[in-house]
Amino acid sequence: MKASKVEHRGEQKIKVDFPFEPNLVSKLKQIKGASWSKTHGAWLLPYNRESFNELKSTFPAIEYAEKTEEKNAPKPIEADLPKAIESNEVLPANTAAVVITISTKKIGIKLKKNEQDTRFLLSLRYCRWDKKNYTWIVPNYGQNLSLIKDYFKERVSEVHTIEELNEEGSSRPKVVAAKGELIIIRTIQNRLKLFFIHETELVKEVKRFPYNKWHGEQRCWSIPYAERFVKELGNLAHVFGLEMRYEVDMKEATGKSRASSFDIEGYKAIPENYTLKLKELRYSMQTIKSYCALFLEFINHYSSIKPEDIDEAKITDFLRYLVIERKVSASYQNQAINAIKFYYEKVLGGSRKVYLIDRPRKETKLPEVLSVEEVKKLFSVIDNLKHKTILMLAYSAGLRLGELVELTIKDIDSNRMQIRVQQGKGKKDRYTILSVTVLELLRIYFKKYKPQKWLFEGVGGEEYSSRSIQLIMKDAVKKAGITKRVSVHSLRHSFATHLLENGTDLRYIQSLLGHESSKTTEIYTHVTTKGFDQIRSPLDQLFMHDERE
Repeated sequence: MKASKVEHRGEQKIKVDFPFEPNLVSKLKQIKGASWSKTHGAWLLPYNRESFNELKSTFPAIEYAEKTEEKNAPKPIEADLPKAIESNEVLPANTAAVVITISTKKIGIKLKKNEQDTRFLLSLRYCRWDKKNYTWIVPNYGQNLSLIKDYFKERVSEVHTIEELNEEGSSRPKVVAAKGELIIIRTIQNRLKLFFIHETELVKEVKRFPYNKWHGEQRCWSIPYAERFVKELGNLAHVFGLEMRYEVDMKEATGKSRASSFDIEGYKAIPENYTLKLKELRYSMQTIKSYCALFLEFINHYSSIKPEDIDEAKITDFLRYLVIERKVSASYQNQAINAIKFYYEKVLGGSRKVYLIDRPRKETKLPEVLSVEEVKKLFSVIDNLKHKTILMLAYSAGLRLGELVELTIKDIDSNRMQIRVQQGKGKKDRYTILSVTVLELLRIYFKKYKPQKWLFEGVGGEEYSSRSIQLIMKDAVKKAGITKRVSVHSLRHSFATHLLENGTDLRYIQSLLGHESSKTTEIYTHVTTKGFDQIRSPLDQLFMHDERE
């Protein structure tokens, strides 16, 4: 896909050229002012800042026409953009920022696309473009890493080192099948990995399974998990005279797994009116995603019955099935009840019902909190300015991960020393404190990175990835030698606990965190160590008494 500047009916337009693909056309039509031109045989957009930014946001991998000496040739779109959007124009190859992610087997390179860099990357053997993540993927072997670093040099703005890049399995040791053996491993991502000595006829049979995939690095095939597929593989092992070994590589494999679309004949899709009602009532995208997944499991548990015909007795049986056979958590069970109630009460307009199964008692789990010393150590091991600013801001203001990535520049109020959190959890706005230390760090960060809209931006100017922040935290925790199981959200818990220990009133902490109920905030009174130093164990008292005697 390429963009260039053209003149159409006396007006300047952005011309978008690409091979016809319905999905791309559908996305392009969503951009305001998009229209098809028979004259140019291409789609045209208004030549303004709004259209240009939306085009870049929708198609981050889009290329821009290079300069040409032909008299009547269209000018490249980046040649003379309006002054209002100069800060967002495509950077030349020698200045565009590059983010590198390194795993043991792969190197990911994220950058603004241009022909010069593309030619270099394609010169590396087995280099490929990952459309889903807008990243170039290069095998991490030989001189590839040093060649990439030597080529991009000072343009490299961030380097992430992770255990595996886009790895679908777990961190188990390398699996090698012996002769006459078929090893099947069910992964955490609910796929079946198949290890066996290559046999052409067996490979042909494996390729008959839907969504099959070859993993060159691990020398194995994978297919989606389904009980039906496990049985079919057992039959294949018998036919080919192989001994089958089946393992489940999951953190928690105590309960029965959710049935997949491959296990159920006539697997039903989510009713359209269900999704529309959720959107109509302005539920968040995360809630919509969760409700739809839960409701799908429910309606396909009774695959031969229409959803509107499922009675209360069957609903109760399904909820018992979740607890007894699936062994789901109390939180999962509660969400399932809400997703089912939503359909019958909101979508179908039925009366409010209470099903004949008690809602589970809410589990009381204390949050994992870092000590002040651990927080200091965590920040001291981070060298990257952007990474340090992100985590320090999260801790200093008690922000959730979703709130952190959605912060815009205008949300920082340095005059009132406040941060405005817009539409946080529960669609509530709130203000939290702006740390003096973080403000100074933000000013340095602004000078170096020059963000345009979002406070923290990715390479293409989009919101910074939540996953990237999680990786930053994971890397910092490892470097700091912290053995607690902590995440980015642990910084929010630590913020609240440390405020409480410093004498801040619980009502103010509740307001800063955006808790609707004070009971939610009171959990931090069970975490704080304040006052523990003044309490003596009765065992110590006992031995002190013996010493005095």
